[in-house]
Amino acid sequence: VSPGSPYQPVIEALGSYPQKKFYNVSRLGGAKYGMTLCNTLPYSIRVLFESSIRNCDGFVVKETDAMNILDWKTKQNNVEVPFCPARVVLQDFTGIPAMVDFAAMREAVRNAGGDPVKVNPACPTDLTVDHSLQIDFSKCAIQNAPNPGGGDSQKPMAKLSPLKAQPRKLPCRGQTGCKGPCSAGDSSRNSGQFSAQIENTPLLCPFHLQPVPEPETVLKNQEMEFGRNRERLQFFKWSSKVFKDVSIIPPETGMAHQVNLEYLSRVVFEVKDFLYPDSVVGTDSHTTMVNGLGILGWGVGGIETEAVMLGMPVTLTLPEVVGCELTGTASPLATSIDIVLSITKHLRQADVAGKFVEFFGSGVSQLSVADRTTIANMCPEYGAILSFFPVDNVTMKHLKHTGFDKAKLEVMEAYLKAVKLFRNDESSSREPEYSQVVQISLSSIIPYVSGPKRSQDRVAVNNMKSDFQACLNEKSGVKGFQIAVEKQNDIVPVQYEGNEYKLSHGCIVIAAVISCTNNCNPSVMLAAGLLAKKAVEAGLVVKPYIRTSLSPGSGMVTHYLSSSGVLPYLSKLGFEVVGYGCSTCVGNTAPLPEAIRNAIKQGDIIACGVLSGTKNFEGRLCDCVRANYLASPPLVVAYAIAGTVRIDFETEPLGTGFNGKSIYLRDIWPSRRELHAVEEECVISSMFKELKEKMEKGNKRWNLLEAPESTLFPWDLKSTYIRCPSFFDKLAKEPVSPQPVENAHVLLYLGDSVTTDHISPAGSIARSSAAAKYLTNKGLTPREFNSYGARRGNDAVMTRGTFANIKLLNKFIGKPAPKTIHFPSGQTLGVFEAAELYQKEGIPVIILAGKKYGLGSSRDWAAKGPFLLGVKAVLAESYEKVHKSQLIGIGIAPLQFLPGENPSTLGLTGREQFSILFPPELSPGMTLDIKTSTGKVFSVIALFESDMEITLYKYGGSLNFVARRFL
Repeated sequence: VSPGSPYQPVIEALGSYPQKKFYNVSRLGGAKYGMTLCNTLPYSIRVLFESSIRNCDGFVVKETDAMNILDWKTKQNNVEVPFCPARVVLQDFTGIPAMVDFAAMREAVRNAGGDPVKVNPACPTDLTVDHSLQIDFSKCAIQNAPNPGGGDSQKPMAKLSPLKAQPRKLPCRGQTGCKGPCSAGDSSRNSGQFSAQIENTPLLCPFHLQPVPEPETVLKNQEMEFGRNRERLQFFKWSSKVFKDVSIIPPETGMAHQVNLEYLSRVVFEVKDFLYPDSVVGTDSHTTMVNGLGILGWGVGGIETEAVMLGMPVTLTLPEVVGCELTGTASPLATSIDIVLSITKHLRQADVAGKFVEFFGSGVSQLSVADRTTIANMCPEYGAILSFFPVDNVTMKHLKHTGFDKAKLEVMEAYLKAVKLFRNDESSSREPEYSQVVQISLSSIIPYVSGPKRSQDRVAVNNMKSDFQACLNEKSGVKGFQIAVEKQNDIVPVQYEGNEYKLSHGCIVIAAVISCTNNCNPSVMLAAGLLAKKAVEAGLVVKPYIRTSLSPGSGMVTHYLSSSGVLPYLSKLGFEVVGYGCSTCVGNTAPLPEAIRNAIKQGDIIACGVLSGTKNFEGRLCDCVRANYLASPPLVVAYAIAGTVRIDFETEPLGTGFNGKSIYLRDIWPSRRELHAVEEECVISSMFKELKEKMEKGNKRWNLLEAPESTLFPWDLKSTYIRCPSFFDKLAKEPVSPQPVENAHVLLYLGDSVTTDHISPAGSIARSSAAAKYLTNKGLTPREFNSYGARRGNDAVMTRGTFANIKLLNKFIGKPAPKTIHFPSGQTLGVFEAAELYQKEGIPVIILAGKKYGLGSSRDWAAKGPFLLGVKAVLAESYEKVHKSQLIGIGIAPLQFLPGENPSTLGLTGREQFSILFPPELSPGMTLDIKTSTGKVFSVIALFESDMEITLYKYGGSLNFVARRFL
């Protein structure tokens, strides 16, 4: 609460709870405001308004900001407004650069004569270590190599000293009150030839809360994770000790957005008996999941997050709010993932990019909170800032079931109703007015998958076979693979583990059940488990060369899969728990068997991956797996059993079961009645209690980890993980005028839809890359490279990995490759090598690009990397908004061609040199002139949308702007 807020007079007691105080915003503005708030203002805008009233100090947040939000209907898209979120959530890949920057800021402030102890987050900050997990082991067996960096196969395991799993024990055998899911070998509970042979060993008896050992696979992967990431983890632990209001959630706990939903979310904040809405920004693009609980939140870059952590607001253009009216009831065969993919398609078509989406209508009440959070979680994939479900009776029932204190819930409901943030689900209630309304009937939704290269390209399951055939025929592009007709039915025999298999186009080689977007909705994970159970009982198997894995978003998922008795059946099909954290979805899959890789490459086979994640860009999972599909967890299991995507589930069997019987998908697909019965019996509040205990106790490895306690971090110059970056080298108290960019060469000439995956380093570090050469020179072997994500705290590695994506298409080169031309010498070099040479020569560089530059997840290194490469400006036809803001936040000028113009229409080749002159005083949206070495002059738009963005640019980015406050 701002002590200087002019709105202090509207602070009052909450009805029957006189000790509780809050800003009664309904008392502001008289009758006009009351009518606006109660009847027309969207719920998400009401949260923004309350925040502006509470944080108004006349400087960072002004009275005019609050009034602009109140007049949202007329001011949308026309004004910038500040928003002060209640808290921040970080994940380790994007969180470690933020914490490294904080450590570096302390160093810079000390060197400039300031007090480094003052450099602390101004709001609660939680960092979850969840992205460093890699699948070194699966199926309880050692793979060819625990090899994240592209190195040689692992040598004898004695050197790894893996933890040995304890003998499997069953501490609970159906004592009084136990329904029996923790009983092993009970043939009366099973059917089918193999059922009695499968031992069901839950991680925790849900009735007696007695633990049992975790699977050997988990223990081995966790030990590898701690071993290779020790430096990073020690840095995180140091951060938790020296920075105020920083909480580190250690590995083996869960994923950032999932832990945020299950444990960190408050719904309503209460600080010293003062109530206000929970809200959050996070460096994970799926922070939006919490909007399903009525918590306003979205993903931003590490640069913006660091500013929020230091007390600055997030600045956004007052957005349009698209009302999404849901009606009807979904088909029994459609999962929440099908609903998500359908809504994704509709909202992409409605062009909701850069807008808020808010759900209303009779269909909303038909969706559980689990369904809502799954839908909200995917909103980055259809471009919206967030997708908001206001709190209603369904939300309150969910919170009650998940362990919220009854008295707290009563206060929460009273407060939300007092500030008009509680949605009345009665049909007679009046809905807010929206910028536009999109209507979606849940009854029309059928099962879909997405792919083969983009999440927005949906394919109805019943059309999958024909659609893949069309992809083979189409020219190379976002859908096509351009395979000659005479080669479309090629078969490549391969020997694997003593047996011969046949690979063909559409064969599946990776199948990953990843529950980060699904474990908030137990039904889809349970559906996968029940389908696996029925499949095993019917005699179906998964081919052994398929890289199968199960990576739960948190231990809660393993708990309910185990307690429901389906985990052993998933394991029987190869879907064994490999650990808790992002794995296949971020490219951290285990290498395919060498024989399979060779067969795919030699036969030019279009091999496929199927996963229940959110990212399926070409080459992300594995460089030889060119087609990747997103599917619901039960469909991932079904396709793994089928072994191919070229199947019509309606007319073709998944495989042959016992006695040669053909088994169809309909034979093993679980009904909604079955799912609901298992949910009622197994998905209980004890799961949330277990997570809470795990969060509070930590784990043995983390608790025993040693870390320094000094005010300043003791940088190790030999470290290849943690390095003090150079962002504060020119820290100044006062801003400087924008410097001209003279005779700049074009580092890269890119086309449309360049994603942050193309820009920001991610996944494995290729042996031939500049980052690999750097690490090799530091004495590391390829086996020790780890991944780019794990090394995000080392700017030397990350700069060398910027634009290192093998699918980068630079028009100077003409084919996918992380290469460019150094024009003064005419050499074709790696991007880093060329940029390094330009910097040695004192020549600035810029980037030319097409439409939607920076599309994808918000990653700070997508801006930091180009900055350290020497990029002064990006000139594109259009930008993804978050990435545009990040460019400004690091000190790169985002310039845009005038409407209807692009390099082709202007006759630019990219081989010219460009000079950009900035006026002493910039203004939002002004045009600038660019002159080329060929004499051509043309105008561009400088995409500074507010005075704040101009101020940040003048200071050299938000980090320097904030740091100078401590001098």
